[in-house]
Amino acid sequence: MVTWTDFERATIQDIFSKIDYDIVGPDALSRCLIVYPWTQRYFGSFGNLYNAAAIASNPKVAAHGKVVLGGLEKALQNMDDIKQAYADLSVLHSEKLQVDPDNFKVKLHSLPQCSRAAYLTSVLIVFYAFFAAPG
Repeated sequence: MVTWTDFERATIQDIFSKIDYDIVGPDALSRCLIVYPWTQRYFGSFGNLYNAAAIASNPKVAAHGKVVLGGLEKALQNMDDIKQAYADLSVLHSEKLQVDPDNFKVKLHSLPQCSRAAYLTSVLIVFYAFFAAPG
């Protein structure tokens, strides 16, 4: 369990209040699939992922990117126990879908670049601490 300061809570809420989920979600997943091509193996049912243009224009990638980013709302609403809030989702991804947990870190590290905002180092530290909270 993570203990957040008032500054950290406010910073995280502020960052997410400024993110356009319909743009950043698809961009972040596309970036992940392009920059880290081994992550594509989990998306075999998404069709054409053969190159950057195909990935960026793939409607299934865009839709899932929105779902993943929207899923972060659960963490925002349960900041005092993020790990427990994601327990069922963690089991699904690790046991049924067999997704390597490091792939989530890869995608989440794409968010600051995709949000098209400049962040101070102190803000990025809080941002990454938020993503590391589930463990």
